[in-house]
Amino acid sequence: MATYDPFREFDRLASSLLDPRRGPRLMPMDLYRDGDHYVLTADLPGIDPGSVDIDVDGQLLTIRAERSVPTGEGVKWITREREGASFLRQLSLGQGVDTERISATYDNGVLSVTIPVSEKAKPRKIEVMAEGRSSVVQAHESSEQAHSIEQ
Repeated sequence: MATYDPFREFDRLASSLLDPRRGPRLMPMDLYRDGDHYVLTADLPGIDPGSVDIDVDGQLLTIRAERSVPTGEGVKWITREREGASFLRQLSLGQGVDTERISATYDNGVLSVTIPVSEKAKPRKIEVMAEGRSSVVQAHESSEQAHSIEQ
């Protein structure tokens, strides 16, 4: 059985009162490109998936989530170190993504947001007609956005 330590409780209380991060907390995330879409993964342990809110306003993606502390009648806390918290992250998406097809999943404490690249931003082939000649010049745009010309 755990014993009550008043000094530890006082330290926890003082830390929580003097904590400058009392507002929404940032969530650790990774962002990478995989082919024709970007993938954002964010750690949100202990979050009810129903509390996750993802909004897109223009090119601004906002992710909000809440972690609540379970309460109920007859609950007698022995120790309580995990606080309820709200989490917030905002990202500017830029012009090269398809904001209409963004999707998200939540699994094992990790939120995954898939952000497709827009058709306009994908590499494409452009044919160029040479004037006064019968051959066609083709310009190719690679995925690295480099240009090459074949004749």
